[in-house]
Amino acid sequence: MSNLTPISFAETDLDAVAEHVGRVAVFIDGEGKLDPGARRVNRLTKGAIARLVESERWSKMKDADVVSLAYPAGMKADAVDVVRLERGAKGMAARKSGAALAKTRGGKADMLMLCAPLRQPQEVVFGFAMRDYAFEEHKTAENTRSGAVKVMHGKVAETEAACGALLAVADGAHMCRDLTNEPANVLTTANYAERLKEMESLGLKVEVLDEKALAKIGMRTLLSVGQGSDSQSYVVVMRWDGGKKDEAPLALVGKGVVFDTGGISLKPGANMGDMTMDMGGSAVVAGVMRTLALRGAKANVVGLVGIVENMPSGNATRPGDVVTTLKGDTVENLNTDAEGRLVLCDVLWYAQETYKPAAMIDLATLTGAIITSLGHENAGVFSNNTSFCNDFLKAAEAEGEGAWRMPLGEAYDDLLKSRIADMKNIGGPAAGSITAAQFLQRFVKEDCPWIHLDIAGVASVKSETALAPIGATGWGVSSLNRLIADNYEAE
Repeated sequence: MSNLTPISFAETDLDAVAEHVGRVAVFIDGEGKLDPGARRVNRLTKGAIARLVESERWSKMKDADVVSLAYPAGMKADAVDVVRLERGAKGMAARKSGAALAKTRGGKADMLMLCAPLRQPQEVVFGFAMRDYAFEEHKTAENTRSGAVKVMHGKVAETEAACGALLAVADGAHMCRDLTNEPANVLTTANYAERLKEMESLGLKVEVLDEKALAKIGMRTLLSVGQGSDSQSYVVVMRWDGGKKDEAPLALVGKGVVFDTGGISLKPGANMGDMTMDMGGSAVVAGVMRTLALRGAKANVVGLVGIVENMPSGNATRPGDVVTTLKGDTVENLNTDAEGRLVLCDVLWYAQETYKPAAMIDLATLTGAIITSLGHENAGVFSNNTSFCNDFLKAAEAEGEGAWRMPLGEAYDDLLKSRIADMKNIGGPAAGSITAAQFLQRFVKEDCPWIHLDIAGVASVKSETALAPIGATGWGVSSLNRLIADNYEAE
């Protein structure tokens, strides 16, 4: 797993600035006022900082913009990174400045951050940790990433404590990205289950249900998705019992299709290699559970992920087959490429029957239709409970992760009527993401607040985002962690 860049904290020591080898970052507000750290760097560089803040270039810069002064005279540093940032900056503005510094670091140089003028340096550190990531597990070059970061601030203990919980979020997001970026010949269903089982070392209770156990339970629709593959299917249950005893948990359910060919309803060959990310929903669940354990969250949360591989073979499910769900409803499988909902429906029902959750959220890279609707800026949010939905949307907005509520309704549900079974697994070409959500809602009990997050457009992207490089984003780990912290943490 990708490890966070080592980050340490220290009292501001201006005498150490001249001797630092690597990069030195200073923070200056829009008015160009220099704090003691910036003044020391300005003196060492014979006025270079003052000339920058008096220039036309500075006047055109925005919050979180960075100017790098290479090989500054009077210092051993390779560069001074001058960040324009208001002293009271928080949220995405501060996080983007940290992300910009991570990009300038390039994964190699030691960096000294002179954060004394900032009131919330933890937000800068979090942005840095989120962006300072690269998936290089399968590159043969050695030591491609190195270096460390030292954060200097007048309130060392407070800064370090504030950063602790946020760095746990970054750690969880990195795990989510690693899992989503992995090729399917490495992240097999068995390997995936093993990786999740290893999180018992963090204090999670992890149970791995294999095909024999799933058959006994009655997860027939989930097993039908994986029956064309030589790889076993699994359900992995991760429990974090940090809240009050006997308090009902929040349930997180994730689609974990490690590779999706479409089955007999075979996808086109172009871009099929991207389907290594079709387990992105389960990766978010894993990342959140890791975060909760690392920060010792005072909440009860259970994460359940259905892990399968959807392959065509002589044993694969055929279009037109009818399968009976764990709930007992029958499904006419008209398209084997609409497999994610068949995985989720059994796990959703199992989660409710077994753990009696206070509320439930499922995540899945479920439909291409949601990308048509919302592009790569927002996940689709579907819910049976407005208050619960609003709590999540508030958390997502605070974390800068795009999310947009989509409709549900009886007219969409009617599109799932089947001539020979209780329902079809597809509703036709119109409103594809909505009919998928309607399908899942049939497996949610009326008294259970529920959110379905279709993250097909945001789980992995072809261009970098504010806090992530190209590839898997880790979208959702921050938002779900905040939702839990704000609404489910014990007093």
